[in-house]
Amino acid sequence: MKSMTGYGKGQARVGGLALTAEIKTVNHRFGDINIKAPRFLLSFDNEIKKRVGERLRRGKIDVYISQEVSESLTTVPVLNRPLAESYMDLFRKMEAWFDLRDGVPLSLLAQQRDVILMQEAAPDPEGSSQCLFAALDQALAEVERMRAVEGQATREDMETRLRLVEQLLEQIKERAPLVVEEWRQKLHQRLERLSGELEVDPQRVAQEVALFADRCDISEEVARFASHLNQFRDLLGKDEPVGRQLDFLAQELNRETNTMGSKSNDAELTRMVVQVKAELEKIREQVQNVE
Repeated sequence: MKSMTGYGKGQARVGGLALTAEIKTVNHRFGDINIKAPRFLLSFDNEIKKRVGERLRRGKIDVYISQEVSESLTTVPVLNRPLAESYMDLFRKMEAWFDLRDGVPLSLLAQQRDVILMQEAAPDPEGSSQCLFAALDQALAEVERMRAVEGQATREDMETRLRLVEQLLEQIKERAPLVVEEWRQKLHQRLERLSGELEVDPQRVAQEVALFADRCDISEEVARFASHLNQFRDLLGKDEPVGRQLDFLAQELNRETNTMGSKSNDAELTRMVVQVKAELEKIREQVQNVE
């Protein structure tokens, strides 16, 4: 089991190119990958998403690629041709206006501001690819380690709470049949006190007890609840993303608990159901962070 929260950082250097990859992940219903990288790496966006998506299946995933300043990176002069042509057009007009015959020297054109620009030499695609994915793989490995550690802690917490829920379920199963019997005894006691004032119909009393038993019957809810718990436990042991399935089962467990609570006509049974709901809410909070 893995958490959806994590952070990883990787660095790599190939030739004169040095890149740093940082990955930050938080909870999200689906897999949402966002990339911020230098312009010369834009062509690698699809490959980055594919590589990240294969290893991080769910979560909001932000990938940051930054280029480090390196003295070994070379700069090259680049001609700003549109600006140079504008200067040459102006110089020729000036020659005509002032009747000049010496021509326009290259040195004059080169001295004009922004005619020649200095730019970093673009890294070669192969070197860029090696450097990028070396840094990215390091960051991914670190994120996965962090998500695995947090996932294990989350699993242990849920297992502890599941054991408590199972204990409460056993108490509910023991208590539920007693509720009808206790209500029947109390009904007979009240009727005995009133026996001198009215005539008691045993058949009508039996019908009332049967109706009460039907309204309070939670055996089906308990059986479904136990089945959902077993499925939940099975998913905890799987070596694959199970967050969505766990979330669905947590909702189903909560639904069965609500039905038990609505049928409860006993203070002690209601107290147990409320405890179960409290633990299920904590479990569901943890499930929201499971990949």
